[in-house]
Amino acid sequence: MKFKVIIREGEDGWYVVEVPSLPGCISQGKTKKEALENILEAIELYLEPEEDIPLMDVGQVAEVTV
Repeated sequence: MKFKVIIREGEDGWYVVEVPSLPGCISQGKTKKEALENILEAIELYLEPEEDIPLMDVGQVAEVTV
């Protein structure tokens, strides 16, 4: 699987990496290399299934025209 990530240099000099397609999936590192290694681990954890969390009823899906 491939994900596009956004890398930004923070005010503190650390690199912050975020995955737009995975809301809340963010990591950082002192170097770009370290930040990319850390975001790889964050993505793997993000995608790991949660066995203890019961599936919630999402209700009905509808479509509206505006």
